[in-house]
Amino acid sequence: MNVTLRQLSAFVAVAETGSFTLAAERLFITQSALSGLIKELESSLGLRLFDRSTRRLRLSDTGRELYPQIEKILHDLDGVVSEVGNLKALQRGKVRVAVPQLLACTLLPELMAEFRAQHPGVQLRLVDCAVESVMARVFSGEVDMGLGPEREANSDIDAEQLFNLPFMAVMPPGHALADRRELQWPDLSGQSLITLQGQFTELLVSDVGEAARDLHKEAFMQVTFMTTALALVRAGLGLTLCMPYARTLVEQFGLVMRPVGDPVVARSFWIFTRRGRALSPAAQEFRGFLEERLTNSLLC
Repeated sequence: MNVTLRQLSAFVAVAETGSFTLAAERLFITQSALSGLIKELESSLGLRLFDRSTRRLRLSDTGRELYPQIEKILHDLDGVVSEVGNLKALQRGKVRVAVPQLLACTLLPELMAEFRAQHPGVQLRLVDCAVESVMARVFSGEVDMGLGPEREANSDIDAEQLFNLPFMAVMPPGHALADRRELQWPDLSGQSLITLQGQFTELLVSDVGEAARDLHKEAFMQVTFMTTALALVRAGLGLTLCMPYARTLVEQFGLVMRPVGDPVVARSFWIFTRRGRALSPAAQEFRGFLEERLTNSLLC
């Protein structure tokens, strides 16, 4: 059985108008073309859909039974086509993005608000989580994309760099090192350092290299979230290291940031997506928005 949408549309038009002439005008086709579509449909179904006479045209008993179902099929299809149009025009849509906690409470909210102002019909869902679980959320399909520092990705994850930033030391304004405009890594030797769990400390010490010889990794206090580290610094329990984009949060804690050089150690931040999984129009638009706003901003 090979039934086409044109045949179904022709059937509904004739059923509703009761006339081949009026139905052909509604569909902008010739009467002979319309008649051919009805004959093809009846042939495919093996059923007579209309009772014809020289004076009148009306639905057969079978046609009357099928009409509500066929009309619903076409109505539902119109709804699907309309919904596709809304999605493509970003009148509707949903975007789910996983980000580490620090990004979630500093950089992302303003960007999300800006995107929402441009596309009020798109729902944005922010999943804040530990750095190490960002790619896992992407892989599982819980989110459309993830943002975070560079991590070793598996073969099912695509990664594209967004921006690169240097580490900053964070301390109370009355700290002895706060008077300096820029610090060197040896300046941090002998200081109580508060770092993040996972790969954060290991990668940091590795990147600092020889300049980290006096930093005692085993003495670092490690916590899960940067907000915890900042609270500990505010309490006078040590110094921490974080990215410049967190400046507003650092200032909310009453702390100050100082660049650390020789060598300058930077972290690249990436956008992660599931390989082979197409993004929705809304998610694709949000990704492009992030790429434009972050790669072309002062963060670079």
